[in-house]
Amino acid sequence: MHRSAKRLASLLTCAAVPALLVAGCSGSDSDSSGSGSGDASASASAPGRTAAPSPTVAPAKFKQLPNPCEVFSKDTLKELVPKVKDAAGERGRSSDNASHGTCSWNSSDEQGVDGTQFRWLGVALQRYDSDPGIGAADKRAADYYAKQITAAKATQGAEKLKAATTSGTGDEATVITYDAKKEGNDYKNTTIIARLSNIVLTINYNGAGLAGADTPKGEDLLKAAQAAAKEAVATTAKTTTAKAKP
Repeated sequence: MHRSAKRLASLLTCAAVPALLVAGCSGSDSDSSGSGSGDASASASAPGRTAAPSPTVAPAKFKQLPNPCEVFSKDTLKELVPKVKDAAGERGRSSDNASHGTCSWNSSDEQGVDGTQFRWLGVALQRYDSDPGIGAADKRAADYYAKQITAAKATQGAEKLKAATTSGTGDEATVITYDAKKEGNDYKNTTIIARLSNIVLTINYNGAGLAGADTPKGEDLLKAAQAAAKEAVATTAKTTTAKAKP
């Protein structure tokens, strides 16, 4: 009698449960769990049902970067940084040389009583890969290119800042020039940001007349920097293409 009473109570409980949950009240626990697994498997493997395709993006054109200290020729370095302290350049540290690299050079051309002409040249390379979850390599590089331009325009202490696009240097390029004072000396600065498909190059070149030397002409520095930027872009394209070949 006791067992019959428990059975009756169980049936009454199930009767009060909504229809969608009634199945869980019949049979043993193992039976109900097995049934659920079977239904899920059948649903997943049902004819005509396919998984949604993964998003695809165009592959990156360039897979590697050149040595940043080798994007300029010896003649270019001699012209932009005469009497350079280290012609090999000072290469920055990077945890991923295939995606990021920097190098810089500086020189102090002492001219006796006429003072010293100081020059500094730097280049930074940034490469992007395509990622379905983030975007195409070219688009990611274009976004970074725009951010670099914004950052250059926001240089603290910049005076007489001018920005203009320039042709013949990669897929797109922008030149930014400005004056700046440092320790009482007048500096002329040129920054060129260029995008070559999925690679962005940032070239910085500045000069000053120290110890009484005349301040260099901004037009001369700009002309030299533009020629150097075109060379760096050409070298990058040639070097990365050669590395990509099997």
